Amino acid sequence: MKFNVLTLFPEMFEPIKESILKRAQENNVIEINLINIRDFSKNKHKKVDDYPYGGGAGMLIRPDVVYDAYQSIENKDTAKVIYLSPQGKVLTQNKVKELSKQENLILLCGHYEGIDERVLEEIVDEEISIGDYVLTGGEIPAMVLIDSVSRYVEGVINAESTNEESFSNGLLEYPQYTRPEVFLNKKVPDVLLSGHHSNIENWRKEQSIKNTKNKRPELLEKQL
Repeated sequence: MKFNVLTLFPEMFEPIKESILKRAQENNVIEINLINIRDFSKNKHKKVDDYPYGGGAGMLIRPDVVYDAYQSIENKDTAKVIYLSPQGKVLTQNKVKELSKQENLILLCGHYEGIDERVLEEIVDEEISIGDYVLTGGEIPAMVLIDSVSRYVEGVINAESTNEESFSNGLLEYPQYTRPEVFLNKKVPDVLLSGHHSNIENWRKEQSIKNTKNKRPELLEKQL
């Protein structure tokens, strides 16, 4: 799977070059192509923004530099273009799974007060937000999307790891334990040491419901 990222700050994407995503890139399971929008500025100072028509605070990214950066992407016609924006629909696990079936994504990161509407109308297929709050730019949301979507791409992680985690079945995940068996006078639940698989499975289901009821009760309401 290929992620093409249109950004003014490609240096911000260092975190997705580590850990699981690093291995996935080294094994050619996913590819992350960073395109610096500023490289397409025709201004001698590489200026990419300008004042908004009609007045108002802040600056807007010009449509021509964004469009030229977009045009530089190979196979762009087969890609889904996503604009990371607080005005978009909030990213969910279901949307993550849906996007993981794409072979080619283009992620457009806004900055300053945003991007000229005309280029958004021309190239963007969907706007996605990672929450109802505003950030300084779309780079962090783009990294969140890349990380969450990549986990569902075959070969990135073991498929079993995504089957019982939080939100996979509409509930939060059950508590997990490892060695030592006793820590700060707290013992691992006996059922997990029993070796009785059906009892363990039932306990995990009960704990998952309990966890969801305590932390995110609205998720239970959706299933009723």
